Amino acid sequence: MPTHPAHGRTYPASTAPGQSSVAMIARQAIVNGQQVVVGYELFNRSRTEAAHTAASDVILIFNALSHAGTEELVGKKLIFVNCTHESLSGGHLELLDPDKVVLEIPPLGHAASEEVAARLPILTGLRDRGFHLAFNHTVLQSTYAPWLPLADYIKLDLSVLAADQLAVLISYAGRHSQAELIAEKVETAQQYDMVSTQGVQLFQGYWFARPALVEAKLLTPSQSAIIQLINLVRQQASTDEIEEVLKKDAGLAFNLMRLINSAGFGMNREITSFRQAVMLMGLKKLFRWAALLLTASRTRGAPSSVGQTAVVRGRLMELLALETLPPDEADQAFVVGIFSLLDVMLSIPMESAIGLLNVPEASAAALLRREGFLGDLLNLAEACESSDDAVFHRAAGTLHLTSQQINLAHLQALAWADQLTED
Repeated sequence: MPTHPAHGRTYPASTAPGQSSVAMIARQAIVNGQQVVVGYELFNRSRTEAAHTAASDVILIFNALSHAGTEELVGKKLIFVNCTHESLSGGHLELLDPDKVVLEIPPLGHAASEEVAARLPILTGLRDRGFHLAFNHTVLQSTYAPWLPLADYIKLDLSVLAADQLAVLISYAGRHSQAELIAEKVETAQQYDMVSTQGVQLFQGYWFARPALVEAKLLTPSQSAIIQLINLVRQQASTDEIEEVLKKDAGLAFNLMRLINSAGFGMNREITSFRQAVMLMGLKKLFRWAALLLTASRTRGAPSSVGQTAVVRGRLMELLALETLPPDEADQAFVVGIFSLLDVMLSIPMESAIGLLNVPEASAAALLRREGFLGDLLNLAEACESSDDAVFHRAAGTLHLTSQQINLAHLQALAWADQLTED
């Protein structure tokens, strides 16, 4: 049986990887003239078919924001995302900080001025909300004149444009738009010199960086938990009821905290409790997020046994903390408990796992070194699982808790977690 990497406990072989899955995302740097990265274009490499669709656009953005790897996919750089016109009205865009995102708008495939006019309100609305818009060189054609004032970036594809065409387009764009020009598919020094001397200041292509493939690790909740959350949100349930569901699935809890603290979400403060996350996100965004999570989910049935252990552990620690702490402080005990098995579920070191969540220092000290009050609670919870009498009595004495208090809390935690599969 595999062993918990930090603390020597064992789990069945079938559940050690738990609820994690992998999506393949490629990113290619977009650089300025000093070769400083200003953003990354993201490509979905998990698709089996060549054509990308509105659905694949949504999944790409969702996976990028939910990525649980040891490095950020984009950090604080701009995210350039290919779109379909169908996906531009999707609710998933409401989950993003518009200031961080560049939507790459495709041409319509045929020169129809009526359709250009019909799409204009959607594009204008996105720009008004703060999204940056990028177009390819076709936006410089007269048919697309209504779109041109909306362009923040215009991409010039060096693989299809001849040198004389480029010169004309660069000159025209400089006179008739405020857009920054990006030369893409730059593969030689000669190509770089040609466009840079004509005023292009942003570049993308093999000459600077090839697309780097990233295994975007995801922690997938059970579909029953996601559906339960969706139903509660649609019923406009109380924050308490919604928080209860989040606490009962480690994957659900992790994904929410990961998203709301990601650069793409645009929060100016670190969110450290589920109650905070629910209240700041609001029901509308929470519904959008849960619906996307259900779309992206690949698992069926109840959470894995590792995830279930984490839920019980979190609830046990919360109940014991409530013996001496107010509810808002006891919530951190739950956070420590439910995330204490992230290293197992994600198959990465604990230090890397908690680095994804911006947990408070006291919580990090408990998770990494078993320090402080929360560390003592975690030792006690682990001792309850492993039936380690020596650790149990030592931790109970430190926390001034009786065996009766602990055993009762443990039974309550088990019963509470079991309600998820019964509901």
